[in-house]
Amino acid sequence: MDKKQKKAVIAIVLVSLFLILLFSSMFNAGKGLLNDLTGNYFKILSSSENKDIEPVIKEYFNKKGIGVEIDYAGTIEIMDKMNNNENYNAIWASNSIWLYMLDDSSKVTSSKSTSINPVVFGIKKSVAEKLGFIDKEVYTKDILNAIKSGELKFVMTSATQTNTGASAYLGFLQTLAGNPEVLTEEHLNDEGLISDITDFLNGVARTSGSDEFLEEALEKGDYDAAVSYESSLINLNKSLVKNGKEPYYIIYPVDGVTISDSPLAYVRDGNKENEDIFLDFQKYILSKEVQKKLENYGRRTWYGGVNKDASKDIFNKDWGIDTSKYISPVKYPSSSIIKEALILYQTKFRKPTHTVFCLDYSGSMYGEGNRQLVDAMDYILTEEKASKNLVQFSSKDKISVITFDSKILDEFSAEDGTNTEDLLSDIKNAEVGGSTNLYDPVIRALKILSKEDANKYNLSVILMTDGEGNTGYFSDYKRAYKALKQEIPVYAIMFGSAERYQLEEITSLSNGKVFDGRSNLLGAFKEVRGYN
Repeated sequence: MDKKQKKAVIAIVLVSLFLILLFSSMFNAGKGLLNDLTGNYFKILSSSENKDIEPVIKEYFNKKGIGVEIDYAGTIEIMDKMNNNENYNAIWASNSIWLYMLDDSSKVTSSKSTSINPVVFGIKKSVAEKLGFIDKEVYTKDILNAIKSGELKFVMTSATQTNTGASAYLGFLQTLAGNPEVLTEEHLNDEGLISDITDFLNGVARTSGSDEFLEEALEKGDYDAAVSYESSLINLNKSLVKNGKEPYYIIYPVDGVTISDSPLAYVRDGNKENEDIFLDFQKYILSKEVQKKLENYGRRTWYGGVNKDASKDIFNKDWGIDTSKYISPVKYPSSSIIKEALILYQTKFRKPTHTVFCLDYSGSMYGEGNRQLVDAMDYILTEEKASKNLVQFSSKDKISVITFDSKILDEFSAEDGTNTEDLLSDIKNAEVGGSTNLYDPVIRALKILSKEDANKYNLSVILMTDGEGNTGYFSDYKRAYKALKQEIPVYAIMFGSAERYQLEEITSLSNGKVFDGRSNLLGAFKEVRGYN
C-alpha cells in the first residue's frame, strides 16, 4: 500500500469515526430529533389553558431527548377525542370531573393534581368599589343582586364547551341552591333556583368558546367583569397595568369557589416504556422546582394558596388576590347531574341569543362547496344532531339567515330556534351564482340586530365564505359598525380559497374571530357556536 492509499484509508477511517460519534451524540443527547424524523412522539392531549406553561413541558422532554407532541383542545373536544379512542399517551385535563365523565374512565390511570386554579369573578376595581365589594365578604347572592339591579354585566366562556364556563356555572347552581350536601335533580327542578340561575346568566354580556380568546377580548375591549381562572386574570392584569389600563379586582365568593385541579393522567396502552416516561414526567411536574415555576404562571400549588416565597407581583394583593386563606372548594355533583345541568344550561337557563348567519352563495360555491355548507347548517339547525355536542339552539333563541353573492339574495328567519324546518328548506333551495360581496350582508345583519334589546339577547353575526370579496366596500361596513351604539361581535368562517386578511379586517372591528374551516367546515361551525 503506497502513501496515497494509506492517506485515503486514514481519511475514510477518520470520517467514519466522526460520523459514528455524531450519530451517537444525536441518539443519546438528541433522541428527540430522531423521534421527530420517525414520527415516534410521546403524545399529550392537554387543556388549552396549559399553552402558557408549554416551555416547562418542553424543557423536560428536551433534557430527556424524547420527542413530544402536545395537542391542545377544549374540554368537550378532549372528551370526544378520548371517547373516540384517539391515540395519546397522557391526558392533562383542566378538571378531574371530566375524567370521571369519559365513556370508559378506566382507560386513564395514575391521575394526580398538578396545580390549583380557582375560577373566580374579576371585576374592574372602580366597579367593585361602586358595588361595595372591596375588602368585604361577598356572597354569590350579592353578585346576583348587582346583576338584577343592572349594575353589573360580565363575560364568560361557554358552559357547554369549556371547563371554566362549566365549573363556574356548576358553582353558581350549588351556591344559589344554598350549598346542599349534594346537588340533585330535585334542585335543578326547583322554581326558586331556576329563577335565580336564569337571572344570574342574564348578566352575561358575551360568551367565548375558549379561555385564550376571552383573555384577548378582555385586553382589547371594555368589559366591567369576567369569570375566568385566577391565573388568567393575573396574566391579564399584568398586561393591562403595563398598558396603562385598569386591572380587574378578583372576588372569591365566601359561600364557595369552584376549583380546577389540573389532573395529569396516563392513558393505558400496555407499553411499559411509555408508562415509565409518563411517571417520570409527572414526578418532574410535581417536583418543588417545577411547582415553583408553575406559581410564576399564576398557578396555586395547594388549596391553602402558594409558598411563602411566591412572587408578590404575581399574587398581587392590590388585585384582591388572597393567598392567606384556605380555599373552600364548591362540591361537584355526580356525573349524571352534571350532564343534566349542562343540557338545562343550553336549552333553558342561559340568556337567549339572536344569531344572524350570512351565507355565501357566489359562483365558487357551486357543487361541493354548497353541499358542505348545507350539511353544516343542517347539523347546526337540527336540534337532535346539534344536541350531541351541546351546541343546539333553544326555543328562546332567534335565528336569521342572509344569503348573498354580489348582492343580498334573500333573508329568512325563525323566532324559535328549535323550529327550523322552513329555514333549512330555504337554505337548501337557495341558488348559487355571481360574485362575492362580503360587506353588504354583514351591514344588513348589524341593522337587524341593532333593533334587538341587548339586555334580553346576546347578539352575533356569523359570516361564511369560500372566496375573496370582490365587490362592495370595507369603508361602508366600517362606517356602519362605528355607527352602532353597542358591541355586536362578528365572527367569520373561512374555507375553500377565502382570504383570511379580509375576514380578519371585518371581525377585528367587533373584537371577533376568524375560524378556519378549510379542513373541516362542520367542525368550524361547531366551534363558533361556543362563541354565541
